[in-house]
Amino acid sequence: MTDTAAQFRSNYPVVTDLVVQWGEMDALQHVNNVNYFRYFETVRIQYMMQTSLLQGKQGVGPVLAETECRYKRPVTFPDTLTLGCRVSAVQAHGFVQEYAIFSQAQQAITTLGSARIVVVDLSTGAKAALPDSVVAQIEAIEARR
Repeated sequence: MTDTAAQFRSNYPVVTDLVVQWGEMDALQHVNNVNYFRYFETVRIQYMMQTSLLQGKQGVGPVLAETECRYKRPVTFPDTLTLGCRVSAVQAHGFVQEYAIFSQAQQAITTLGSARIVVVDLSTGAKAALPDSVVAQIEAIEARR
């Protein structure tokens, strides 16, 4: 692993590697833009699985309220991507996550993104407070950086 890849991993407490599939390419021979949101979803769910938020035990669950993506470099097949996720802000009713994608072939960050996650009451669908226990779990995950 190069210093650049190691530095990338140290900036994100949750990372996962993903192999680019041939079918993710578009007519211009690079990964189609919709796939980046799937990549973000993959690492977002991996992050949330390290909390109790997806289990619904507290009667609340996460909803993706907003997401964005900035394409810095095209990704092509073959490649292995390292997906990174961190929480940049904890709010009363949710949190903001930041994502980055690092290309092993290019040894560079190719894509940046973010999402705002809102916590909702699973029985009513109304916005709910982010449980203190989840805040503590996020703080523990982020301390790994």
